[in-house]
Amino acid sequence: MSDLQAPLVRPKRKKTWVDYFVKFRWIIVIFVVLPISATLYFLIYLGDMWSESKSYEKRRKEHDQNVAKVIKRLKERDAAKDGLVCTARKPWIAVGMRNVDYKRARHFEVDLGEFRNILEINKEKMIARVEPLVNMGQISRATVPINLSLAVVAELDDLTVGGLINGYEEAKKKGNKINNVGWWFKPWFYQHAQTALKKGEFVEYIPTREYYHRHTRCLYWEGKLILPFGDQFWFRFLFGWLMPPKVSLLKATQGEAIRNYYHDMHVIQDMLVPLYKAPIKQQIYPEPGFEYERRQGDTEDAQMYTDVGVYYAPGPVLRGEEFDGSEAVRKMEKWLIENGGFQPQYAVSELDEKSFWRMFDGDLYEHCRKKYRAVGTFMSVYYKSKKGRKTEKEVREAEQAHLETAYAEAD
Repeated sequence: MSDLQAPLVRPKRKKTWVDYFVKFRWIIVIFVVLPISATLYFLIYLGDMWSESKSYEKRRKEHDQNVAKVIKRLKERDAAKDGLVCTARKPWIAVGMRNVDYKRARHFEVDLGEFRNILEINKEKMIARVEPLVNMGQISRATVPINLSLAVVAELDDLTVGGLINGYEEAKKKGNKINNVGWWFKPWFYQHAQTALKKGEFVEYIPTREYYHRHTRCLYWEGKLILPFGDQFWFRFLFGWLMPPKVSLLKATQGEAIRNYYHDMHVIQDMLVPLYKAPIKQQIYPEPGFEYERRQGDTEDAQMYTDVGVYYAPGPVLRGEEFDGSEAVRKMEKWLIENGGFQPQYAVSELDEKSFWRMFDGDLYEHCRKKYRAVGTFMSVYYKSKKGRKTEKEVREAEQAHLETAYAEAD
């Protein structure tokens, strides 16, 4: 990305009503989104508590019953008349920024809303069996009290397992400082981290679960854009307990114009980058040769990867300058392909089909689609993540193309 080293001079962008709506969106968030979010969080919490009160055996029995319902529903599908199979989950419920445009075409819905239970946590085998709509908040609530954790815990409570697949007491004994960053009136974590960097070296202990979900209240640093005064002490003390607004409600209260604005003028991207290519390498000080060290499960082609997240409004947008979000994403994805990186499919993508299969190896994917008869039933992963609206005709033509060829030829 050498072309990004020198600062770019961009012409000023003419503001539209959408810019002003986004700027004052906090009014809707304060009086509509936050109260409804708080109510929903409470109701969901009660539902989670009800689920946790059931025995694992009862949960597994309910799981089998729900699976039987899904099978029955799938058998009702007429392949000649009905569209491809999709979940009945509304597009605005998804946490990611990618538009779920494929659901705008005619499709056959299957309701998976009941699949939100933890089925088993086996401490001996270190395995957790969960249903796809179980979120990170549920998992950490169940695992932390028994001193267990997932290998990787996403910070936001609402992120589900299905979406992602794609030392407290000791500190008290020693008399060290405990920082309960999860309290509603506490400074947002990223701002606490900024203060800590200026303060210099010190020791404090953060309770495990509060650390796992340290960015939930402020939605990383996005909360500052949504509520410009949300980080002020008076707001945190009086209304911080209402935070965060549910992302699904934020999306539900935005129209088509606002949605397109965020796609063009905002960045919420994740990238899986080989560790030796990561821009943070100089900051984490790995032991020499660490990124090349052979470890259990590695192969000749394996590398250590890290997730690089980029979230916020780009500088040109904040300065009122012109910004081409699509072109910026294309440059980023080109760099990922050239450097062996990957783009998660919940993020916005500008890849054409040929480039998509340069980034990902389609052999195993297509083998599984054929083996489990998914071709002609479920939409291909590329077309599902492809940007833009899909008509029923486009969906059927794309699926027919997959019947004729396994995947696009790679360079």
